[in-house]
Amino acid sequence: MNIIVNGGTRGIGREIALYLAQDRDNQIVVTGRDTEALGKLASESLYDNISSIEVDLSVIDSQAASFRDQVYNRFSLIDILINNAGLLTTREFMKFTNQEARLIMETNFFGPATVIRLLKPLMISGSHIVNIASMGGFQGSSKYRGLSYYSCSKAALACLTECLSEEFRQDGIIVNCLALGSVQTEMFAEAFPGFRAPVNAEEMGVFIGDFALRGRQFFNGKIIPVALNNP
Repeated sequence: MNIIVNGGTRGIGREIALYLAQDRDNQIVVTGRDTEALGKLASESLYDNISSIEVDLSVIDSQAASFRDQVYNRFSLIDILINNAGLLTTREFMKFTNQEARLIMETNFFGPATVIRLLKPLMISGSHIVNIASMGGFQGSSKYRGLSYYSCSKAALACLTECLSEEFRQDGIIVNCLALGSVQTEMFAEAFPGFRAPVNAEEMGVFIGDFALRGRQFFNGKIIPVALNNP
């Protein structure tokens, strides 16, 4: 399978890529901003089936042509796209600047949406888009101080999932969203210092990888909460 993991230099995204790379028949392209981390990840694949593209979703408009060309030069079709990239800034709503708020929205919503638009022509019937959102953006879930823009950006991505599942239905492209609860990553530790999540990045990476491979048989247009507790 040809797989894109959008945002895979660390944490969950990195573990997704490593898990999927255990199948020698999979070819995985991982995106991220950290050149060194991308190179290290590629070197860890047992079957040399992870490659990378350096891209910054917060300024995807300026990099769109290059990104698109690099993907199209590697793949003639895409079986799975996992939108995992995310930015979390913890700050009370009244203390956010518009620039900070827009950076979160660009990275967590507009960036992934642009990636989908750029790569959709390579997707065929049976292709699966998996958007990674958050319980913070899940309707009716507990909310936390300082996470207003982050939660709203993930809620937007979840809603986009429902919209695109309908728009892409005639093409047979499946679109789902996993709203993750607490996972022990660097980003989570920064947001909730001193709190220990019940799930680690490797465990969640395996779950998401399995869902990307098999969930398209059972779900379409769904926002699925994946959480053991709050936060």
